[in-house]
Amino acid sequence: MYGAILGDMIGAPYEFDRSPKIKDFPLFGKESEFTDDTVMSIAVTEALLDALDDAADDGTERRLVIAMRQWGRKYPYAGYGGGFYRWLCAKDPQPYGSYGNGSAMRVSSAGWLYETLEKTEHMAELTARVTHNHPEGIKGAVVTAGIIFLARSGASKKEIRRYAEGKGYDLSRTCDEIRPTYRHVESCQGTVPEAITAFLEETDFEDVIRTAVSLGGDCDTLTCIAGAMAEAFFGVPTELKVECEKRIPEDMREVLYRFNKHRCPQKSAQ
Repeated sequence: MYGAILGDMIGAPYEFDRSPKIKDFPLFGKESEFTDDTVMSIAVTEALLDALDDAADDGTERRLVIAMRQWGRKYPYAGYGGGFYRWLCAKDPQPYGSYGNGSAMRVSSAGWLYETLEKTEHMAELTARVTHNHPEGIKGAVVTAGIIFLARSGASKKEIRRYAEGKGYDLSRTCDEIRPTYRHVESCQGTVPEAITAFLEETDFEDVIRTAVSLGGDCDTLTCIAGAMAEAFFGVPTELKVECEKRIPEDMREVLYRFNKHRCPQKSAQ
């Protein structure tokens, strides 16, 4: 969760193709603020925590819808996409076939709350399909959560790469090959592979964040996804956790602290 929120805030000033396309930039500035990525990550986390007592799928989905709409209405100007904003305001909210990267950016807590990969993937699918029920939207959430589960469980990067490629993502391009022509795109299929590549190439949490931002595009979401993976593999430096907590309001910190009490332990990366 820290990794996702930090990635969102650090990437936010460079969204919409404003990235300098370099890794040497200030991590924080006056524009380093949370966006819809953080709001919905918090909402999904709260819903999944409330559903931990073996709630049925339909009960979990109801909790997800309620939490996402409550948090979205509480923070209505966080930068939601048009389709999602209409869903937030609808009298009878229904999935709308989206394959946008919103399903992947909000799913990070699912990678930490369950004891098996199968359960993690299933719960990730639930978090996606209440809105993003297109196969690519579901895949983005499932693979993101699956990588987080594998990374915090001690899997090697080679194993993680094999998992993502087995799910259908092409990871053949390096970040140096992606960077020159990469532009703002809001689909899972145009964001998740790039986030995975940024994570796989680097050697510590901050390097992953800087590399993700350097790619450009939809920087807050790309870096949110990459940061969530990086946290599970490398951990997050204490000073960055402190900075993260300073930059979110009390209601979000409460959910974050509650999540920290329930998340599964992190094993050493191989």
